[in-house]
Amino acid sequence: MKYTLLLFLPVLFFSCGKSYLYEENIKFQNEEWIYQDSVSFQFDIADTSKLYNILLALEHSPEFSTQNLYTRIATEFPDGNRPSQVVSLELADQTGFWYGECNSTSCLFEAPIQSNAYFNQIGIYTITIAQHMRRDSVPGIQALSLKLEDTGATRKDLDF
Repeated sequence: MKYTLLLFLPVLFFSCGKSYLYEENIKFQNEEWIYQDSVSFQFDIADTSKLYNILLALEHSPEFSTQNLYTRIATEFPDGNRPSQVVSLELADQTGFWYGECNSTSCLFEAPIQSNAYFNQIGIYTITIAQHMRRDSVPGIQALSLKLEDTGATRKDLDF
């Protein structure tokens, strides 16, 4: 009996990774993000009382030429309202050391867009991300992902 329990511990340990309510990965053709090619992620919110973490993951070449990447992030709400803002993703420190996990072919950088976010409206939300650099194309960008994680908390848990 105790050996049976020992057999299930590794299964339990490795199956307890994060699970996301929404996760989508979009790869860029020729590892290049062209200015006109914005990326949209669409998900449905059914419960306005829950808190979520919104995470952005960027996969880029280790030879990427800058330490940051400017993006414009817009959120379209179910009622059609569409605020946006420019966000700089800091990919490396001033010495050129990449944040995130790197191997010989790619670096994976993950950053929270917003922690403990809540949505005021039930319905379909669209987050659109565009590269906002001073050039038409940005070589070395391999993929972009958006993840929506249920924190397990509710708006009542926040201290307003």
